[in-house]
Amino acid sequence: MILTIIIFFIVLGILVFVHELGHFYSARKLGVGVEEFGFGFPPKIFGIKKNGVLYSLNLIPIGGFVKIKGESGDNEVDSDSFINAPIWKRVIILFAGVFMNFILAFVLISIGFGIGIPTSLSGNYNHAKVRDQKIQVISVYPNSPAEKSGIKLGDYIVSLDDKTFSGSVDLTNYIENNQDTEIKILVDNSNTQKILTLKPEQIDSSLNKKIIGVSLSDTGIVSYPWYMAPIYGFRATVNLTIAIFEALYNLVIGLFQGHGAEDVSGPIGVAVFTGRAVSMGWQYILQFMAILSINLAVINILPFPALDGGRIMFLVIEKIRRKKNNQKLEAIIHNIGFSLLMFLIVLVTYKDFTRYGGKIINNIKNIF
Repeated sequence: MILTIIIFFIVLGILVFVHELGHFYSARKLGVGVEEFGFGFPPKIFGIKKNGVLYSLNLIPIGGFVKIKGESGDNEVDSDSFINAPIWKRVIILFAGVFMNFILAFVLISIGFGIGIPTSLSGNYNHAKVRDQKIQVISVYPNSPAEKSGIKLGDYIVSLDDKTFSGSVDLTNYIENNQDTEIKILVDNSNTQKILTLKPEQIDSSLNKKIIGVSLSDTGIVSYPWYMAPIYGFRATVNLTIAIFEALYNLVIGLFQGHGAEDVSGPIGVAVFTGRAVSMGWQYILQFMAILSINLAVINILPFPALDGGRIMFLVIEKIRRKKNNQKLEAIIHNIGFSLLMFLIVLVTYKDFTRYGGKIINNIKNIF
């Protein structure tokens, strides 16, 4: 539990820090003043001023922040104020944080492919070295025999009725051919094995068969030669970005249709998934961190007030109108957007607590 909390703060801190570093570096390079670069969030512990920038160390150890001169519409008389910079410079500064999160994901995935990273084996891996092939659970259906027995996302299916299988297709066929009998399943979770006895059930009326309620994937540790790892790392980063945009689109469509928010997680959910990644090994932490970094980039580029994408949207409006926006009105809109985001975070956090709260409380009790 303690290790999970520490790694959670380290992962979140790195993601936010890299994002803010993008804003800081681009602003400095483009001649826009930076008033403060904070490590962590206030309250402030101490600070050192160098070349006009206050570098502060703050108490809350989550990432950091950058205070750019004139980003709130003030300091209009100063030539190095953000508000007076050309629109193209302001767009670059705002986009730099998102760009850095994509770069971080690319670097992490490339490192992973260089030394070996868990990957689904559904594609073509002619140039790769594949080891430790396993059949892994990638989802568990609600109220299914698998969920009731305690099978979780990330578990490995070692055998059924003492029989091993070369892949998930053969394993699934075995279950289909034994729908009316109990099946003894050997499950491996973080090197801890357990034997479960399940009987397939028809949990969905649209299915004409009984199932145990898991989706499976053939996985393995995939690595490439050092000179090819960045190529496949870039390809994986692009594919993950597209997949996250598609998932976000489906989520929005689902919300308008009255469903689709069941799988959304907030800080508690992220902490729980961090714990699962920790239990599965450092390769999974690397992979999980890359996915989170892309998620942070995708969310921030959305044209919603208070986000980087929303601020860029206002710059586009300013360019079209050929005159500065009303700074007070824009600030009000961003504040409303920020309030809505905080409200959504509170709602999602509450949902996470109702889902994981019992487990978290028990873990806290075990610490003491």
